[in-house]
Amino acid sequence: MTSAPPAQQPAQKSRLRMIVLQALVLSLFATLFVRLYYLQVVSGDEYHAQAAAQSVREIVVQPERGLIVDAQGRPLVSNRTSWVVSLDRSVLDKMTDEVRGKLIKRLGRTVGERSGRIERQLATCGDEGSVVGVCWNGSPFQPVPVARDVKQNVALRILEQPEDFPAVLVDQQTVRSYPRPFGVNAAHVLGYLSPITEEEYDAAQDGGDRSVNGASAVGRAGVEKQYDRWLRGMPGYRSVAVDSMGRVLGDDGEVESQPGDTLVTSIDAKVQGIVEDQLAGAIQTARGEFDTVTGKNYVADSGAAVVLEADTGRVVAMASQPTYDPGVWVGGITKKQLSRLYSQKAGTPLLGRATQGQFAPGSTWKAFMTAGALTNGYPEDTSLNCSSSLRVGNRDFKNYESGAYGYISFAKALEVSCNTFFYRVGLDFWRRYGSDVADINARDPLVVAAKKFGFGRETGVDLPGEASGRIADRKWKRAYFESQKDYYCGIANKPQDADTSDFVYLFAKEFCVEGFAYRAGDAVNFAIGQGDTIVTPLQLARGYAAVANGGTLYAPRIGKAIVGSDGHVIRRIKPKKVGQVDVPPGVFGYIDEALKGVTRQGSMAWRMGGFPLDEVSIRSKTGSAEVYGKQSTSWVASYSDDYVVVMMVSQGGTGSGTSGPAIRAIWEGLYGITGEEVRPADAAIPGTRSPTELPTFRRDGTILPPAREAK
Repeated sequence: MTSAPPAQQPAQKSRLRMIVLQALVLSLFATLFVRLYYLQVVSGDEYHAQAAAQSVREIVVQPERGLIVDAQGRPLVSNRTSWVVSLDRSVLDKMTDEVRGKLIKRLGRTVGERSGRIERQLATCGDEGSVVGVCWNGSPFQPVPVARDVKQNVALRILEQPEDFPAVLVDQQTVRSYPRPFGVNAAHVLGYLSPITEEEYDAAQDGGDRSVNGASAVGRAGVEKQYDRWLRGMPGYRSVAVDSMGRVLGDDGEVESQPGDTLVTSIDAKVQGIVEDQLAGAIQTARGEFDTVTGKNYVADSGAAVVLEADTGRVVAMASQPTYDPGVWVGGITKKQLSRLYSQKAGTPLLGRATQGQFAPGSTWKAFMTAGALTNGYPEDTSLNCSSSLRVGNRDFKNYESGAYGYISFAKALEVSCNTFFYRVGLDFWRRYGSDVADINARDPLVVAAKKFGFGRETGVDLPGEASGRIADRKWKRAYFESQKDYYCGIANKPQDADTSDFVYLFAKEFCVEGFAYRAGDAVNFAIGQGDTIVTPLQLARGYAAVANGGTLYAPRIGKAIVGSDGHVIRRIKPKKVGQVDVPPGVFGYIDEALKGVTRQGSMAWRMGGFPLDEVSIRSKTGSAEVYGKQSTSWVASYSDDYVVVMMVSQGGTGSGTSGPAIRAIWEGLYGITGEEVRPADAAIPGTRSPTELPTFRRDGTILPPAREAK
């Protein structure tokens, strides 16, 4: 075999390399072709779905919050539509800092928000630099609302110019509105909403509660908070397709939200309007009256009024002053507005005096002290001296304006509001059972009676934040001494300095030595509702309701029923009995007749002249509670066979003098009284009594108008 000439060998090797190279190239193309076929044909649908998913945003659809209506079906809180502007942070993150800054400034100018605030709203709560109450605590994939209640023309401008507002979304959401039937405010009853906090959201998620999300608003006060889980509804979810700039291309699917349930309350809007007007008027009038004790006009810094159904404890009306506009919370409250609501100078408007304000009850207390005395050995024909004063220890305890009526009965003592009569009762019990000032377990029948009427503890009303009041008995005084002795002994054990007044220095010395002692002076003060005992207006109203109904204590109720969005009744909220005041037979009847006398010829009579008492019998008790360093607190507690009406004006003067005319006007409104004539057709509540039936609901959940609407 002959081999190729040397000249042909390099050419053969070159062709071989070319063939190998061609084969390699062909194999690479074949591999690429197979891969492309796999991606486009075999797995094409899967990757197409993934690509589509990257252009879909899931938006939480907030549910429409349930209505709050009065006993007649009139809306007290409803909803309205609001334009809301949101920013998609996933699109913002793709922008350069310069483009992002220009967009936020442009958006801020358009919607009237500062760019700095918009940036703070975009920050995730918990991240460095986030501001509590402003930061975003919702889903990182959820557009962040940065402007609410935007005017329609502004919203449409943004929608019509998407190229100028990339990453900006605009939609309509529902927010709270307040129809104010008969001009009612009822802020402390209704409450308000604010955004859910990070801690609340995390707790809800941990507990499996899916009714809230990071963008939810939850109840913060009033029935909005008490019945929040019924009112809030269930959120839905809407998927929208967006382009690379975050502009919405269309809907991709939706899970509808579930509206909240309607809360039917026992409040009657017309009565509420009357009560609010009369309370505000009483305060304004008091401020124009001269206080002869201080030499100044009355301050009348606050007040409260309550109307209850005597036999059920249902709240028909409840008002407090000063008050606020609950609508101020809608769309976000400013720091200035929030500061005013907490401001002592403005009167702390957020504090609901009816359930959270605590005041010495003054002579309205004497009805309960009468029950205690008649239950513990005093007969109804008791006669005690109503002298102008009574010396206890080294101090003279006096009657109002030092009046004297001689020997009188319990009934007469209630009529003329005789202090010295009840001083003698309190002193007698102290001498018999408690003259050992250090014995904290000594028997005290008047304290026992007060506790039986529910004082010193919460009433159980369906409102959050209720105050408990205070019974200033021996145990309380000992506990107060233990908590304060280091402070006062610190003052007493040092030489008096220029900053310590003679009174404070002397008080500190006495307190340090025997501040625990429950002396006769404490007992006589307790018997007339003075000293350190304090009550809320609602507690006092509940106590008088027990006198009116024969001794039953109810937990006052504002909620009456929960009605679903389809109109069916989910839950009826029944009156709740929480106690029974047991007294000997005839005691409540005796007190009832005595309180009729207060209205007819006693301390309230001058305000009730010409009132048709034979047709509408009103029992009442006035009170003027003295408060150290302040002007006296005006009280009137009253009731009929149907209702209890109580009014209080802090630093407002005498009971009947300040609150008397307002109390009468409320009774006239309740029963439709004009002059001396009773006109049932003009009564604020049809049929006089609060309706036992619920408002009539249509199948779609809307409410039919009341059968007889007020003019």
